[in-house]
Amino acid sequence: MDIVRFGIIGVGGMGSGHARNMPKIEEVRLTAVADIDPTALKTATDAFDVPGFPNATELINSGLVDAVIVATPHYFHPPIAIEAMKAGLHVISEKPMGVQVSEAQKMIDTANKTGQTLAVMFNQRSTPHIQAARKLVEQGRLGELYRTLLVEGWYRSQAYYDSATWRATWKGEGGGVIMNQAPHWLDLFTWLGGLPSRVLGRTMTRQHRIEVEDEVSALLEYKNGATGYLHESVNEAPTSSRIELCGEYGKLVVEKDRIRFWEVPQGVRAYSDSSDQMWGSPEAREVEVEVEQRESGHAAIVRNVARHIMYGEPLLTPGHDCINGLQLADAIMLSADRGNRWVDVPVSTRAFNAFIARKQAESQEKKISGPVKRVTDPSHTK
Repeated sequence: MDIVRFGIIGVGGMGSGHARNMPKIEEVRLTAVADIDPTALKTATDAFDVPGFPNATELINSGLVDAVIVATPHYFHPPIAIEAMKAGLHVISEKPMGVQVSEAQKMIDTANKTGQTLAVMFNQRSTPHIQAARKLVEQGRLGELYRTLLVEGWYRSQAYYDSATWRATWKGEGGGVIMNQAPHWLDLFTWLGGLPSRVLGRTMTRQHRIEVEDEVSALLEYKNGATGYLHESVNEAPTSSRIELCGEYGKLVVEKDRIRFWEVPQGVRAYSDSSDQMWGSPEAREVEVEVEQRESGHAAIVRNVARHIMYGEPLLTPGHDCINGLQLADAIMLSADRGNRWVDVPVSTRAFNAFIARKQAESQEKKISGPVKRVTDPSHTK
C-alpha cells in the first residue's frame, strides 16, 4: 500500500474541515464521504469531487476506502467505528470517543480483536510544546507528583447553543462543556498527569438557556496522596487553558502556546528534612525547555495514522490510550449527580450508564427559531 484511501462519515461540521485538509497529506487520498443530511452530502460531494453515500454503512461497504474518519455527533462514534473495524477498515474517531466509557471500551476491544487501527482526533497531542511536556514527564523530571491543576475557560454565546436542535442536550451530546469543549485538554491532563483515583465533581448551568452544564469543577485525589483541581467553563473571556503539575523535583506549566519548567535539584522533601533555615526554601531554577518544531494539528494526526498503517509508525493517539479523559469526565458527572459525593476512578460503567439513560429520558425536545447550522469553530479546522 502506497496511499491510504480515506472516507469521512459526517461532513456537515468538523468532517468538512478534515476533507479540506486531505490534499495537504501526501500519504492519503479522500475517496468517499457520507452524511444522512442530503444537503450536507451534496455540498461535500460537489466541493471535493468524490462519491457520496446517505449513511455510514453504505460507505463502509463500498470498497472505496481503507480507513474512515468518524465525525458524527458523539453517541454515534462507537457504533460506526465498531462497524467499520469489523468490516476491515481503520478508524479515526473524532473526540470524544463516545459519551460512555463502556461504549469507548467496546471500540478498543474491537480494535484488539480485528487488528485494525483505532485512533482518536486528539490533535493537541501533536503540538510541539505539548510533546516537550510529555518528554519531561516520561523522563521523570518532576519526580513524585504532589499536585495537579487544569483550568480551561472557553466562551460560547447563546446563539451558538441555539444553532442546532442537538446542541447542549442530553440526547444529542450527552453533556455540555465537559463533552464538547473539554475533551482535548482532559486528554492532555490525563496524558501528562495520569488518572486520579477518585473525584468530587460539581456541575452547573450558570449562564445559558440549556439543559446541560456550562461549568464544571472537581477536586481530585491520586493513589499516592497527590491532590488536584479542575475547572472547565464556557463563560470566560478571554479564553485560556492551563495545566500545572507539581512534583518532588519540579513544576511544569503548560498553556495553549507555551511551556515553563522549574527544576528543584535537591527536592522539596529532602530540603525540608535537612535544612535548618526557618524561612528557607529549596533552589528552584527555571529551565529553558527544548521544543522541537514539528507538524501539528488535525493533518498531523491523519498523516500519523496513515504512516502507522503503511509503515508501522507509532501512533500519537491510539484508542486504548485516549479513554482516560472520558473516564475522568464520566466520573465527574456521576459525582455531581450524586450530590457532589466522591466517586472512584475508573468509574462504574453500570452506574454511569444508568445516569445517562435517566438524563436522556428527561431530555426535552429542543426547538430553534432558524435553520440548523452544522458548522464548527473556524479555529478548529486548522
